[in-house]
Amino acid sequence: MRKSSQLTVIAAAISAMFSNTSVAQESTKGTKKIETIIVSGTPGGRGISKADASFAVTNIDAVHIEKLSPKSTADLLKSVPGVWVESSGGESGANVFVRGFPGGGDAPFLTVSLQGSPVYPAPTLSFLENSSIFRLDETISTMEALRGGPNPVVSNGQPGLTTNFHLKRGSSDTEGTFKYTTSDYGLQRIDTVLSGELSDDLYYMVGGYIKRSSGIRDAEFTSERGQQFTINLTKELDNGEINIYTRQTDDTGAWYLPTPLGIDGVDASYTQLGTLNRQATIYAGASAHEMQVDLGEGRGWKGHVSGGSIKLELDNGWQFIDRFSLTKGDANTHGLVPSGSATILSDIADNGENAKGAVTGTLYSGDTPVQQLGRWVVFKDIESFTNDLAFSKSFSQIDSAFGLYTATTSAQDWWSLGNTAYHVLKPGGEMLDDVACNRSLAGCDWNYDINSTGDAKTIALYTTQTYHFSEALTFDLGLRNENHQVDYSVDEGLDSIINKFVTYDERKTSWTLGANQKLSQTTGIFARVNKGYKMPYFDDFRDNYGTYQAGESLIKEVSQLEIGYKYMSQNTDFFATVFANEVKGDTFVRQPGTPAEILTNEALGIELDYTYNHQSGLSVNLNATWQDAEITQSPTNQGNDSQRQPNWQLRIMPSYEFEIADMFATAYGTLSAVDDRFGNNENTVVLEGYSKIDLGLMIEATEHVKFQLSVDNLTDKQGITEGDPRNADAPNGRYIMPRSVKFSVRYNF
Repeated sequence: MRKSSQLTVIAAAISAMFSNTSVAQESTKGTKKIETIIVSGTPGGRGISKADASFAVTNIDAVHIEKLSPKSTADLLKSVPGVWVESSGGESGANVFVRGFPGGGDAPFLTVSLQGSPVYPAPTLSFLENSSIFRLDETISTMEALRGGPNPVVSNGQPGLTTNFHLKRGSSDTEGTFKYTTSDYGLQRIDTVLSGELSDDLYYMVGGYIKRSSGIRDAEFTSERGQQFTINLTKELDNGEINIYTRQTDDTGAWYLPTPLGIDGVDASYTQLGTLNRQATIYAGASAHEMQVDLGEGRGWKGHVSGGSIKLELDNGWQFIDRFSLTKGDANTHGLVPSGSATILSDIADNGENAKGAVTGTLYSGDTPVQQLGRWVVFKDIESFTNDLAFSKSFSQIDSAFGLYTATTSAQDWWSLGNTAYHVLKPGGEMLDDVACNRSLAGCDWNYDINSTGDAKTIALYTTQTYHFSEALTFDLGLRNENHQVDYSVDEGLDSIINKFVTYDERKTSWTLGANQKLSQTTGIFARVNKGYKMPYFDDFRDNYGTYQAGESLIKEVSQLEIGYKYMSQNTDFFATVFANEVKGDTFVRQPGTPAEILTNEALGIELDYTYNHQSGLSVNLNATWQDAEITQSPTNQGNDSQRQPNWQLRIMPSYEFEIADMFATAYGTLSAVDDRFGNNENTVVLEGYSKIDLGLMIEATEHVKFQLSVDNLTDKQGITEGDPRNADAPNGRYIMPRSVKFSVRYNF
């Protein structure tokens, strides 16, 4: 009954949207839409008019990003249709799922690109997904988000979602921004950006931030700290341009994990981490090497993403584009990870009654809630270099492009997982004495320690050909032949013995076929079918080593069909895309060392992306997705819903501009709603749907000064994004972020 009523709400919203579109068509008749150029999904990022594209791309500019006030890069992706984001783990370690693509965690079908180059070719490694190594700040001008479409053919061949962030660039005018932000959770943050002209046709943009806070879930110490600095240089040439950039980041934050459900005092503002437990002693490997760790270091990124591009107009109408990127740094993880259900102290105390705290010496009674928490430590050193080179030329009716994409990727990992001990179940609860397994070097539960090193190399030749039957009708074809090589070895147990090793060499050909038909100056339809592959990286082999040895390639095969309608007028953009996906060879590993489940998933659905701007100052953005995602092949779960995929989700963001006391103001808000989901492939764990409201107000006090007040999760909803991925039957879950308030002052010059 509840689901039916929610679907009715969506139907009403969609009906209203179509009504608004009809009005817009009448009121904007004869006007001309300002052309939007997109580079995602094009060879080497050559660019194409959004109106002419045979695929749907969502564009989010700096003003929209400011209104959304995202807490992380992943949080921003919630505004993209067809994308389900679980950003409740903090600034790093999000789970990002794409329409109809299966996943048990992380972001296996997400590529984050900067200036058109992937920040890291492997979409997901254990304890690392692309958004974890990218931080938003005032240096970003726009983001493009492409689902499906030509993705399997161009760039790194990501079949799912590619998000491309563009840096601001300088101009002949010197411009700058200084912004101070604070919050009700003690945030202190300063952002700056400055741009201008260094010499004739040489432009610069520099900017960054520094921030400190105890975290939106108060850890009682400075658990969030970071700084970032970006330089972007552009040299305009007579026949093109050269761009060089570097983005230096050192940013870490507490890793928020699932917590027990139904325990007094444990809610959306709760975090296990605190002053009494951030420092710990763990014993790693077969030799039980003693190691002192500070779990307050959380998850983060300390490194750089640097690169550039060369664009040239050559003789005889040929164009040349080369984009390159180098990423290098440390993406480490420290955290307190729950293991199993909560219990009471009398069930595990040596004397069956009470026990003392290991730090304070406090005597806790037998009815004190306690839980096993693992002190997990992961050191991850990553490096990658990508290069995407393309030549293109327009003939009489054909646009031809030929490209070469290469990537080298490496990761060196040292893990010590497990190290569990019983802790008092309260914010920052201390470990307990007088508990037998707390004194054991092996801990109270399982341990998994590794030392691994891996290198991957990808070489792909691709081509796209677009045939213009007329000004209104085009067909395009894309082909990609990719060779993927991996060398990888793992020492499990930290005993200097290599237990698993891989020498891998596979080749696959991806393709895409699309058509675009303009129906009028403002409307059009498009269709696309593609077939692509997600190649395996290091953790895929470790998690599925037995399957790999048995002869499986561990390649995920992805087939997609899209049919879309688009309407673009002076004040309205509307895209509706029907999609059908099939993903073969998906693997799910519940916990390191356990057998993998190998599945085929299929999905059918529709996504809507709608923006309306009226001269009165009213604007509305809506994105909605409905889908039916099902496990169609599985040893035990065939016919079940795909885990962590909601049947529908809706996001509406209205805003209204007005004048007050000779000042220009904008009031805005966001309503987000999501349907129930299943937390496991067995469909035995139901994650209930929820809705959330955000509000904000911007006031331009003068030409140069702007104030902003934003409230996230106004009603303090206690929504659950996931259960316990390591133990589906344990009553643990991760809440969405609690209510928070941010205030900023911006000075533009």
